[in-house]
Amino acid sequence: MSVKLLVPSPLRDRCGGVEEIPLSAPTVRAALGQIEGLYPDLYQGICDETGTVRKHVNVFVNKIHVRDREGLDTPLRPGDVIWILPAVSGG
Repeated sequence: MSVKLLVPSPLRDRCGGVEEIPLSAPTVRAALGQIEGLYPDLYQGICDETGTVRKHVNVFVNKIHVRDREGLDTPLRPGDVIWILPAVSGG
């Protein structure tokens, strides 16, 4: 199953500057597992040591937040795009 993960600029230094990563995974959780194997530093920027997405990181599939779907168990279909967006704050 061919999907892609888009890497935001603040996290690209954790994966050698790659902007998008092609993956083959049935769920978001499985896709993140592949990221852990391919780019462990990127994975650590997305998930904590328990495998939970970090509090200030948002994960979307086709622009819909996974929390509004099935969380990390959200199924993926060929052509889906996973967006990783770190929260931006400041004032």
